[in-house]
Amino acid sequence: MPAVTAEAHKTGDALVDYDEKVFEDVKAEPGEKALVTFHTVAFEGSIGLVNILQATRLLRKGFETSILFYGPGVTLAVQRGFPRLGDDAFPGNQTFSQKLVKFMEEGGKCYACRFALQALYGHGEGALLPGVRPISPHDVLDVVLLHRRDGAFILDTWTL
Repeated sequence: MPAVTAEAHKTGDALVDYDEKVFEDVKAEPGEKALVTFHTVAFEGSIGLVNILQATRLLRKGFETSILFYGPGVTLAVQRGFPRLGDDAFPGNQTFSQKLVKFMEEGGKCYACRFALQALYGHGEGALLPGVRPISPHDVLDVVLLHRRDGAFILDTWTL
């Protein structure tokens, strides 16, 4: 039987070339916008966190960036915690909230569909993270169309 002669990986090793950047680092032109839509359930996969990170990256590249939570996406925009709101029930329990608060502190805008909030998930507007703007279900399509009309970059993802 062949023997393995290579050393085992150890903490701090790099398994890929993480320094190489293949494409130019694109920055927004003045006035450019971006919209990231969320139609996913909090904690049911990685796309919620990935989209928050993408929205933050767009904002930091100079895009006027908005996030739209609709359908199950509103579950990312509500306050959570246990035993009290804001408490970490488990490590990472507040990750969505912390990242969204940081996004809004840096100038990003967040919108959440009132229909999904109440009719689908039983939350009132008071459940939203401070700074998340509740909107009419009739505004969900219009916010997308307004961004389209303005030539915005739109990132749509669905997981359900």
